[in-house]
Amino acid sequence: MWPVQSWPDSRELWLRAEELGFAHAWVYDHTAWRGHMPWYDAYSTLAAVAAVTSRIRIGTLVTSPNFRHPVPTAMAAKAIDDISGGRLQLGIGAGGRNRTSDGGILGGPDWSPRQRADRFAEWVALLDRLLVGPETTFEGTYYSAQDVMTAPGCVQRPRVPFAIAGNGPRGMWLAARYGDLWVTESGGTGDPVKGIRERIARLAEACAQEGRDPAEQRRLLLTGFTDERWADSAEAFRDLAGRYAEAGITDLVVHWPRPDTPWAADMKVIEEIAAESPA
Repeated sequence: MWPVQSWPDSRELWLRAEELGFAHAWVYDHTAWRGHMPWYDAYSTLAAVAAVTSRIRIGTLVTSPNFRHPVPTAMAAKAIDDISGGRLQLGIGAGGRNRTSDGGILGGPDWSPRQRADRFAEWVALLDRLLVGPETTFEGTYYSAQDVMTAPGCVQRPRVPFAIAGNGPRGMWLAARYGDLWVTESGGTGDPVKGIRERIARLAEACAQEGRDPAEQRRLLLTGFTDERWADSAEAFRDLAGRYAEAGITDLVVHWPRPDTPWAADMKVIEEIAAESPA
């Protein structure tokens, strides 16, 4: 779902997504994104969505350390989980390069890939502690928290589910240790399905190192960033969904249609896709 419309219009789209029967709906969490304007805050949007929907699971795809500190992020997540009656899924990732993303807007330094990975690892560990609660004091290299009270905690126990994005060794380790879902995009160059299959194999290795059964974890593919034509027809979607399911993907995310963008699509096709999707 795109946070680019005022709430009266956006509200109807979220309600329509729930009415169509989708299992979950997500929103990008940025200060701005690729020139798309206006751009509304993800957590404020999700709080409003939580209040007007009743079944569909909702979440960020994804929140990152580029402009969010773990303490206010935990407080917002706990509130939305409460408002929604336990339907929040928190998508989190390391974020992009600061000069081209949210950190650049805030005037922050351009972190190296290793710095972003280090920050993200600490950020996830602290967010986990904060949401499990009931009280957290933490002194890290990048983040700190002093006597933060989060009691009575989340509606979902022990905390809201984490959907962790990461294709490298550090990201997969974090997904294996903390993630209820693992999030990925396309399989890279060449055969994208083969690429996803190889990533899932590496994720299974990370889970084994953590003493975790990979079958316990859902695997979510964010579509729309390859030449694959997911929304051309229900038949095209069915074919691609089957291929990725065989590779090990359990959940798919498609973009809500936006005219005159790479994510334009016939709404009738989206409705047919929803009719075939298990809620």
